[in-house]
This record gives sequence, C-alpha cells and structure tokens, in this order.
Amino acid sequence: MKSLALPLPQLKTRRLSDFWALTKPGVMGAVVLTALFGFLLGSPEGPVRWTLLINTLLGTALAAAGAGILNMLLEQEVDDLMERTKNRPIPAGHVASHEAFLLGGLCAGLGVVHLCLAVGMRSGFLAAMTLVLYLVFYTPSKTSTTYCSIVGSVSGALPPLIGFSAAAGTLTPAAWVLFAILFLWQFPHLLALSWIYRKDYENAGLKMLPSPGPKGERTGKIALACAVLLFIASLLPWPAGLTGPFYLVPAVLLSSYLLFRAERFAFQLNDASARKLFLASVVYTPLLLAAMVIW
Repeated sequence: MKSLALPLPQLKTRRLSDFWALTKPGVMGAVVLTALFGFLLGSPEGPVRWTLLINTLLGTALAAAGAGILNMLLEQEVDDLMERTKNRPIPAGHVASHEAFLLGGLCAGLGVVHLCLAVGMRSGFLAAMTLVLYLVFYTPSKTSTTYCSIVGSVSGALPPLIGFSAAAGTLTPAAWVLFAILFLWQFPHLLALSWIYRKDYENAGLKMLPSPGPKGERTGKIALACAVLLFIASLLPWPAGLTGPFYLVPAVLLSSYLLFRAERFAFQLNDASARKLFLASVVYTPLLLAAMVIW
C-alpha cells in the first residue's frame, strides 16, 4: 500500500483520514440531516424525546457510513477510471479491500441493529431496505441501465422516513409526502451532476444519463419535468398536516428558483447551467425541510 512509506505519525493520520473519506461524509451528513427533519416532522407536540432522537441519528449515521464504504468497495474499479474518483482511498491503494469490507459491513450491520433495538423495528427495516436498494440494486446497475437513477432515488428518499417512523411510531400519508419530495428532488440533482461529469462517466462505462440522444436533450427535459412535479409536491405538506400555511411562501420561492434553474439547464444544456442547477438543488432540500419545521 502506498501509504506505508509515510512516517508512523503521518501514517496514522492518513489512515484515519482515509477511513473517514470511505464513509462519504458529505452524503452521510445529508442522510442524517433528512432523518433529523423527518423525526422533527413526525414528532407529536411536546418536548423533543432526545434519547430517541440521538439513537435514531446514531443508527442512521452508522448505516449511511456502511453504505458509503461498501459502495466504494463495489465501485473501486470504476473509481479508478474516473478523474473525479481515482484518488479515493481504495483505488489509490491507501485502504485494502478486505479492510473496507470489514469496516463497511460492521457499520451497516451495527446501524440496522441499533435502530431495531433502540428505536423500532420499522426504522431498522427502512434502513436495511435503503442499504439493499443502494448496494444490491443501484450500485451494480449503474453500468448496465439508465434506469438505475430511479432505484437510487428511491433509496435516497427513505432516510426521512426512518426519522419520521421513529418519532411517530408509524408511517402516515404525510410521511409519504416527504418521500415524494425527496424522490423527485434527486432527478434534477443527479442529472445536473451526471452532465457535469459526463465524460468521466462515459469513460468508466456508467450509464447515468437517461438515453441522452446526440446532444443530451432528454437529460434536460427530464430534469425540467421532475422540477415541475417537485414544485407541485412541495405544496402538499400543508394539506397533509405537516406544516402551516405560512410554509407555502418559502416553498413557492425555493421551488420556483429550482424550476428556473432546471429550465435554464434544459434549454442551454451546458456545464455552467448544470452547475447552477446542482448548487440550487444542494441548498433546496435543507431549506425546504427547515421551512416545514419552522412554519
């Protein structure tokens, strides 16, 4: 392994840094954040049940970390072919495959078990379902079908349900409104990212673009169509009883801006418009969920 040439103190620091990078901390943070908002939205009126909340976030974080590690293990050959990912710990030779397998399996298993025992079987089942969809179906299908994004979007929309079911003890129709919002949001987000790194994805054999055609027009059209549906879905939390009428103001403003960026991407279809859509999508979800909690 390349990192063995480093002095011992630097080697230990590098190893910790590499293991942390394996967890995909950005993705893990987003998963935990949506689970947090799901918990708050599913909580009955009264004081926050801090012990239950902490156990929910801990189990969710462990499961998400395990998913990130095992995803990098499964995609190490693909990562080695892309400029964006070739320096990740496994293809760079800093972490061995067996180490990633043991750490990823341990985190994922502990996360699901902790949720089942300390939170509830429903939350544990949702975490396990997220792992199965992400690792067994989504990750392998990225090299074989453009429909992989649908499966990935389902797995990405489940974390808020983990938090909601933990707090509410069940999944009400309002919980599925959250699911619909997170599901639809991922298409503009992922399609913008796929466009930005389309050359990398093509070189690695990833079929992340939805049958783009000669100039990729379909990519922009699908992003725009999903942004329109997301605008509609973003209005549903009020009639579903998740929030009050004042929520509609930030919901309309946020969804209108995302829709505008999706429209620009669809009709311009260049890297600049894709980056603006991607950045708009990054801030959209936490701000929208925060608006639900506040109002």
